[in-house]
Amino acid sequence: MINLFGPISVYPKLPQAIERLQDLAYNLWWSWEPDAQALYKRIDPDLWKATNHNPVKFLRTVEQEKLDAIPADADYMAAYAEVLARFDAYMAPETPTWFSQHHPDKRNQVIAYFSAEFGLHEALPIYSGGLGILSGDHCKAASDLGLPFIGVGFLYPQGYFTQQIDANGVQQAEYEKVDFSEAPVTPALDADGNEVLINVNLPGRTVYAKVWRIQVGRIPVFLMDTDVERNAPQDRELSARLYGGDREMRISQEFVLGIGGVRAVRALGYKPAVWHMNEGHSAFLGLERLREKVQNEGLSIDEAIEAVRSNTLFTTHTPVPAGNDTFAFELVEKFFWQYWGQLNIGRDKFINFASQDLGWGSQYSMTVLALKLSAYHNGVSELHGHVSRRMWHFLWPDLLMEETPIGHITNGIHTKTWLAQELRNLYSRFLPSDWEEQVDDPASWAGVEEIPGDEFWAVHQERKQQLVDFVRDRVARQYLRHGEGPRRLEVASRLLDPEALTIGFARRFATYKRATLIFRDLERIKAILNNPEQPVQIIFSGKAHPADEPGKALIRRVYELSQQPEFEGKIIFVENYDMNVARHLVAGVDVWLNTPRRPHEASGTSGEKAAAGGVPNFSVLDGWWVEGYNGENGWAIGEEREYKDEETQDDADAISLYQTLEEEIIPLFYDRDADGVPQAWVRMMKNSTTSCGPRFSMARMVKDYTNRYYLPAVQSGKRYRADDYAVARRMAAWKAEIRRRWQTVGLQMTTPPTMQLEVGESLGVDARLWLNGLAEEDVTVELVYGENDETGIMKEPHYAPLCRVGEEGEALLYHGELTPDASGKLVMGVRVRPDSPDLINPFELGLSKWM
Repeated sequence: MINLFGPISVYPKLPQAIERLQDLAYNLWWSWEPDAQALYKRIDPDLWKATNHNPVKFLRTVEQEKLDAIPADADYMAAYAEVLARFDAYMAPETPTWFSQHHPDKRNQVIAYFSAEFGLHEALPIYSGGLGILSGDHCKAASDLGLPFIGVGFLYPQGYFTQQIDANGVQQAEYEKVDFSEAPVTPALDADGNEVLINVNLPGRTVYAKVWRIQVGRIPVFLMDTDVERNAPQDRELSARLYGGDREMRISQEFVLGIGGVRAVRALGYKPAVWHMNEGHSAFLGLERLREKVQNEGLSIDEAIEAVRSNTLFTTHTPVPAGNDTFAFELVEKFFWQYWGQLNIGRDKFINFASQDLGWGSQYSMTVLALKLSAYHNGVSELHGHVSRRMWHFLWPDLLMEETPIGHITNGIHTKTWLAQELRNLYSRFLPSDWEEQVDDPASWAGVEEIPGDEFWAVHQERKQQLVDFVRDRVARQYLRHGEGPRRLEVASRLLDPEALTIGFARRFATYKRATLIFRDLERIKAILNNPEQPVQIIFSGKAHPADEPGKALIRRVYELSQQPEFEGKIIFVENYDMNVARHLVAGVDVWLNTPRRPHEASGTSGEKAAAGGVPNFSVLDGWWVEGYNGENGWAIGEEREYKDEETQDDADAISLYQTLEEEIIPLFYDRDADGVPQAWVRMMKNSTTSCGPRFSMARMVKDYTNRYYLPAVQSGKRYRADDYAVARRMAAWKAEIRRRWQTVGLQMTTPPTMQLEVGESLGVDARLWLNGLAEEDVTVELVYGENDETGIMKEPHYAPLCRVGEEGEALLYHGELTPDASGKLVMGVRVRPDSPDLINPFELGLSKWM
């Protein structure tokens, strides 16, 4: 018997002249710089494709002979030198950035950004969809702008699933373990150069997590992984899959994300000035920060809450119940039975703090927890802000609906990641030389109007042909896996007509997104798609959560239709939607279709990606498109309103969809000049680019977060922390006193003599106030007025203060005047509310006493 040792891994060695390809591979700056990607692709294009554009894996598998030949290639070496010079300039600490130029005194005020997923590149399949892509783009823009920023999340060894569609159209979820030695990740090190390993206490055991580092340009993203030897087998699987497992697995993951994430940040030596929870998955981080302040700094629980809130931001991303995690009280007790003792409180106070009545019973809500442990809150589009204020108004019931302290910042995209290289090259010929650094400035995009129509169209057609080739290849590989023969493969090689109007629909397959709305009238859509004079074709792509049976049924329906003779070649489903598929689709289709059930789309960003590249949107007026649509840059489906039931809404939207396609979109697309260019369509494409490119850029979004939330949170956190938390302690005591006495506060208003005014005329209002032990400076008395919308909600409240004018027994007398500056039907009321110069938001207590 012969004993052999092995296996032994042998990797190619980079020639010294190009050895920095290794350094570049471990910084995801390359992911938004096509010239950097080209350095790998030029060595071996087929291998670059086979490794899913992963430079680390590429360098471990490329043939040594091909590497050795590169230093003799003068053109390659010139490109290599140019890319590395740009990379070094980007990374140099002395390089000026937007943040360093505008906020030089805040360069050390670290922002810790927690998210359950980060969509950075297809080489790291640790994202499921929009939330992850947004997180990844947020990090990239934070890098470009020079923010002192770190990301915190999970490095899922099995990531999100690989989707395969079988011959019957059924989604199959395949999981493959990511080999971290072949990914652009490295172990995170502490100040002493040691690898970071943190631990948390789960029921009956201690769970350990290794911390990994991904360098995203200038900023690090730290991701935890429980697949370490010290853990029991079931705990090694705890972080294996994104959004997998039962409720106990889910709370375990969120326990590690929030509590373990804070401990990882501490172990790495960071002291964040701002904590940003991107969705409620990480809300337990607030509990860990409370524990730190109670146990380590001697604060009471109420004082700790004030301190933690003061520099914490929470972003909510969904109005759909499934996106807001809740857990049974029994499950929370199982995981936290030791924790409330560390906070010096009892079980009931701990549980009730985040309790939410769901109608059928109460549960522990991660969103409620996040809202209560943050002073800053926002939705992700203007409409979503309104929806969120309505959803969570019950936490501030004495306020008007629109006073619910949840703002909005509309999502954006990292333009360099999503804009096709051909378009970047074209734009760079007509736009200012620094347009990519000023991508949020509308003036930087104005030159798009100067691009000749035929040239703009030619670049689009080039991208469209690349999409056609890509889809044919993907479908052919799918057919091979199904065991199809040569005839079927021949069909795949001829799929799609590059000259036909091509509609793209790609996103998560959830029922509210209504992927099959376009098939509501099969005969009508059949006639539209099969018009020989003006043909139309639709490309679908997207995943359903493995546990979402209705979502998977939608995929099956689309696939089954695509196999019917009358739809064959007209409807295509591209499996395994990821960032690579998305880049091809948003750059190559002619129209981007979006059909969510209004108002269930929080924002959506795929349409923003298409719009920046000149692809007009055809969408329901929901999410970002409510703000983006201007009548000249795409088309709207349906009306900007809600319906009595879903059936009525679906009928109305389907009719609108068909009419717009038949009467506007198709005729405009096929209206060609003598050279075959659809000049009016190209104008629509340009309008899409110039109106949406700057406004919905991630640069604009991150600047908004910085100016409206991050910098104010730095200041309020510093103020509450100063002098041994003097303000936090004072506010905790003040709020407790306000709540204790508030029920005994009384307010009475004298009815005005008339309720009819002319513009500019004043109406006097008098009120009596009984404070019953509270100080006069503890409250504000004000007149609130405005117009109601059709649902009876005051749209934009206006305020006029009432001033104290005297006393009458124990009552304080107040007087004010209402002087409308415009005509209309107003509603008004007088109220008293708590007030203090130390409040971060004037409405944060949610208390008001109305007349």
